[in-house]
Order: sequence, then structure tokens, then C-alpha cells
Amino acid sequence: MKSVELTPHPAFLIESLRSIGYSLETALADIIDNSITAEADRISVRFMWATGTPWIAVSDNGKGMSRERLLEAMRFGSSSPLTKRSALDLGRFGLGMKTASLSQCRAVTVISKTARETHACVWDLDLLSEKIKPEWKAFLPEIDKLACDPVAGPLLGELAKRSSGTVVLWERLDVILSDAAGAGSEQRFSAQMDQARIHIQTVFHRFLATEGGRRAIRMDFNGSALAAFDPFGPRHPARQELPLETIPVSGERIDVQPYVLPHHTKIPRAEYELFGGDEGYLQNQGFYVYRNRRLIVKGTWFRLIRKAELNKLVRVRVDIPNTLDHLWRIDIRKSQADPPETVLQELRRIIHRIAGTGQRVYTNRALKLQQRDKVPVWRREVVDSLVRYVLNQDHPLIRALTDDEDEPRRARNRACLQLISASFPAEMYFSDAADDSVEFAPVADESQVVEMVRRLIEAMRSVGLDGDDLKQRLMKTEVPTLSPELIDRLLAEPHARST
Repeated sequence: MKSVELTPHPAFLIESLRSIGYSLETALADIIDNSITAEADRISVRFMWATGTPWIAVSDNGKGMSRERLLEAMRFGSSSPLTKRSALDLGRFGLGMKTASLSQCRAVTVISKTARETHACVWDLDLLSEKIKPEWKAFLPEIDKLACDPVAGPLLGELAKRSSGTVVLWERLDVILSDAAGAGSEQRFSAQMDQARIHIQTVFHRFLATEGGRRAIRMDFNGSALAAFDPFGPRHPARQELPLETIPVSGERIDVQPYVLPHHTKIPRAEYELFGGDEGYLQNQGFYVYRNRRLIVKGTWFRLIRKAELNKLVRVRVDIPNTLDHLWRIDIRKSQADPPETVLQELRRIIHRIAGTGQRVYTNRALKLQQRDKVPVWRREVVDSLVRYVLNQDHPLIRALTDDEDEPRRARNRACLQLISASFPAEMYFSDAADDSVEFAPVADESQVVEMVRRLIEAMRSVGLDGDDLKQRLMKTEVPTLSPELIDRLLAEPHARST
């Protein structure tokens, strides 16, 4: 069979690859992946508006590349996605640095330094498009000339002070310029970079903090240090860390660690809103998939269940190794992943196990109906799959009303209690309970509580309860804000003692 070589025109193909779907923040994250793979422990993002000629650079102190390695790294498809990678390698297709960079700019310059040499290589779309023949030729600028460049020169000077490292410089940022055109363009550019900073702090939060004996990597944006943003909430006693589960797949392991974040009444409001993020708790619930500790996908249930108010505090960390990329269908941008069916089945089982824990944060808070050691005021009933809340006739104060010796008064009391039960404002309560901006006022002040407890003591003493038995019964009776100290104080009052 005859064959013919059909070499794609580099300018045309690269222009098409620019629309692969990178945003500014995902593109920057892809460049930082390379710095981490190169074992850098200091990564700096530099950027400047430069009166409408903006540029962005990512600089690190990693291992650096020889001339041969640099040229190979600048080749499109420099490595196979099927090749087994180091456990520390955050790469995937051998395309990331090129496609990520050129999705945002028309010229990318990579300068790399080892202990013995410094080299540079450039992909320039404008120069490629001028060529008549489709030649895949990158450009090799002289280091001495780069040192005189007003943008590359200072970056090269910083690199020269390190024993090794790499700089990735983006120039002619046409995508950003189109987004930030017109009045206020510099402010929009700054806002885009601020959004990128937030993204980086989340995607690489496990690298920005010490974890498992690993040293933290220092990252900064124009000299301002980045702080790790852990989406699983603050290290607070109210945060629940549920048991870790492991899913074996193809001789590898996937670790699944569920968390239930604190309810907004348990932590300061500013902190609660911070961990809700711009999208809010409802949208940010779900699985957070990490590949080699780098966040790939966040806030999804993989269509296993719907996002619901009662699960909005549940977030689940899923750790996968890069050896399972082919099963999870990790995309070029490293921002999408689809678990295989065998893993989905296990995740579905885990969801069913943990969902109730997240819901109990709200149901326990609502009326404390899950406190098995107390006699609640309200009782939850399920009849024919329909839920309703009714006053608990076993509560001592309610029983005192329904057991009144005066028949007419007893009938009125029962009618009144039935009306209260039938009028429970379920829809209104659910709306308020689900609204994080709503704070519930105390249902009774101290004087009301004191009076209620005194009446309870009298009622219990009238049926022969006393001493420790009386105290234990009071402890198990639901009364708003009732505390052991208040019980002891009221039991010590002379009028509450038997005569």
C-alpha cells in the first residue's frame, strides 16, 4: 500500500489547539505542574500590565533542563500518555506546557538553567504563520540578547542567581487583551490574576502546606506569598473526619476520605463564608478528585446523586495515582475526570453511607430529634412515606397538660396542643434552616427556662421522684438551654424540695 506524508501546518494546527478549553487559571496551573515535577520548592508568578502590553512569567528553582531536554520539552507530544511516569510527575500527554501557554499568548519563551549551562527556546505563532512551508521550527534566542530584553532580561537575572531553574514567559497575551479591552482594562487584568491566584491556592493547597512529612512549596504572585486553601474546611472540632476507605483498582489503590464541614453556627461567619467559596456550599458539595495530590475535579457527585441542601456540608477527598489516568480519562487540561464503572459502584456505596452524617448536622440542629438520651418536645413520624412533626405526648410538661384532673381544662389543653402540632410551619422552617444567612434567636430567655424547670420539678415530685432519680429524669428531658448547672441550682432551692 502506498503512503504519503501529510504534515500539518504548524500555525494552523496550533491556532486550533488554542481553543482546547484552557482558562487563564487552568493554563497557569499546568505550567506550575511542570515546576513541581522538576522538584522546585520555590515557584513565582510574575506579571505586569505594562501599559497595555501585558506579560506573565512562571519562574522556579527546579532541576532545570539541558539543551537536549529543553528542546524535547518544547516538542508537541514530547511524551506518550501511555508511558509509566514517576509518582511525582504531574504531566500527562507531553502537551501541557505548549498548549497551556499558547492558549493564552502568541509567544512563549522558555529559559532553563542547570549547574553548567543556560538555554532558551521560543514558540512564536506570528513567525510561524509567516512561513510558506509548514515547518515545525522553534526559535533559539541567544542568552546574551535575552539579557538585554526589557522583559526577559530581569527574569534571566533572577534565574542566574539560582543554581538551577526554569522561566516560562508569556508575551503578546491576545486572549487576555480581548477579555480586558476598553476602559478599566488594567483593573480587569488584575481581577483575572486575582482569580488565578485563588484557583492556584486551591488546586495546589496540599503542596502549599506540609503533608505526610513533605516540605511545603513556597509560591507567590508578584512577591505576595500564596496560602493553602483547604476546601475541606478549617481544622475545627466541629469538622467531622469520617473513616478513610480504600478502593483497590488494577493493582493500585484509591483513597476516599469523607468530611462534614462545620455548620455556620459552630464557626465565625467570615470563616464559614470563606469555605463556601464564590459558588456557595450547595454547589461545592461532592467529590474532590486529586491526582498525585493535585486537585483535578471539585464539587461533583458524578451524577450518582443530586446536590441537595441537606448534603451541602459533605465533601469527599478522592486520591488517585497517575498510573490510573487511562481509567479515569484525565483530559489534557487536567481539569476533568470520569471514574470507571467499578469505581463508581464503590463511590455510590460510600455516598449512601456518609450522606446521613451530613444531613444530621441539620436535623440534629433543627429540633435535636436525634438525641436518643433525651425526651424531645417534638417527635418525627413517618406514615405512608410522609413525614410530619407532632408534639411528644411523653414529654413531662406536655403530659402534665393532658393529664389535668379538671376535665374541661384537660379538653382545652389537648385541643390547643393538637392545633399546635397540626400547624407546624414545615416549609417556612426548612427555608430558614437551609439559609445560611438566617440565625435563629434563642427560643426562651433564662427566666422562662427557670420557670419551666421549676414546674417540671414540682410535677415530678408530685409522682414520687426525688434525689438522683429526679435529676436524671430532668437531664433526659428536652428543655431549651437547660444545663446541669441550672438543674443543680434549682434542685437546691427550698421551695423545690419535698415537704
